[in-house]
Amino acid sequence: MATKDFARAEGFPPAYGADSALLILGSFPSVKSRAVNFYYGNRQNRFWKTVCGYFGEVVPECIEGKKEFLLRRKIALWDVIVSCEIVGSSDALIRGETVADVPALLNVCPVKKIFCNGAKSYALFAERFPKLLPMTDKLPSTSPANPHFSQAVWYSALDGVFKGENV
Repeated sequence: MATKDFARAEGFPPAYGADSALLILGSFPSVKSRAVNFYYGNRQNRFWKTVCGYFGEVVPECIEGKKEFLLRRKIALWDVIVSCEIVGSSDALIRGETVADVPALLNVCPVKKIFCNGAKSYALFAERFPKLLPMTDKLPSTSPANPHFSQAVWYSALDGVFKGENV
């Protein structure tokens, strides 16, 4: 039986602004995201289409445009795992993970709500940060590998943060 070649990989620093009201946490960047050096770099991932679409905006083509969008919309973006050993992009093939210091980020921006993008993100977050669960929602992964993705669930959750709020 062949063994898988695990390699240590590093994620990205958080993208946030001093007034970020929403923190969206993925699990760990995919191979394609690591290749382009920014979150949700796989064009098949539904993250950018969903979040930009919610606000009626076109997905920015460049990383700087995506960062500007996040700042303008008061969204912080990070991953629960900041480094790990992984094969490919599969969450199931993550081991030896180092978890993000989410409380430290919450000390520098006024996050009111946290969304975990997928089951792995939520499970690890819940295990490490149980006191933050009252402000956290588990949403269906935007990964192209997830057949149960629901844009309606994401839009409803975003409504809970942005509709009628002065965010």
